[in-house]
This record gives sequence, C-alpha cells and structure tokens, in this order.
Amino acid sequence: MKKEIGCCGIDCKACDAYLATLRNDDSLRAQTARLWSKLNNTSITPEMINCTGCRTEGVKTFFCSHLCQIRQCVKNKGFETCADCAELNGCKTVAVVHQNNPEALKNLKGAK
Repeated sequence: MKKEIGCCGIDCKACDAYLATLRNDDSLRAQTARLWSKLNNTSITPEMINCTGCRTEGVKTFFCSHLCQIRQCVKNKGFETCADCAELNGCKTVAVVHQNNPEALKNLKGAK
C-alpha cells in the first residue's frame, strides 16, 4: 500500500497539514489551524500544522503522533494499516473516519 495512505485509509496527499508541510505554506497552516480548532473545540496553532504523513518517517501533527487512537491501535498491533486487522468491519473507532470519508475505507479495502 502506498505510504501516503494513513493507518485509517485517509489519503495523506489530500490532507491540508501534509500539503502545508510539503509546500511550506504558512497561509494554509493558519487556515487549517483555524478549521481544526473549530472542529475539535480546542486551540490548534499554525505551528502545530506540520506532517509528512501518518506512516512515513518525519514530523507529525500532535494529534497524529500522540492522540490518534487509530494510529496507536495499528502500531500497538504491529499492523501497517487497519486493512491488516480482522476487526476492520466492526471497529467503531475507525468507523467515525469512514462515515465522514468513505474514500478512506475504499483505500483500505483496495489494499487487501
């Protein structure tokens, strides 16, 4: 599976944090920080918006590196992505992502 596909199936190449990092785009960082702060009801600063991808070496957003339950679960189980897990179809944790982003589930199922 492409390394740009996150543990949950989201395409990192479509993530604003990834794009802002790749392009070194401070305007996109600020815009993303505002949106993510609103969506998550917490304070996220533009300096926190740096990520080279969920499954690649390099910097991650604080959420991805420390708070993402999906990424932590995948790493703890020794998997590459949720596609490797027999519980994928019944998993309530990753289901939240797939309800909002059906393409992420397609990315995972295409990997099997």
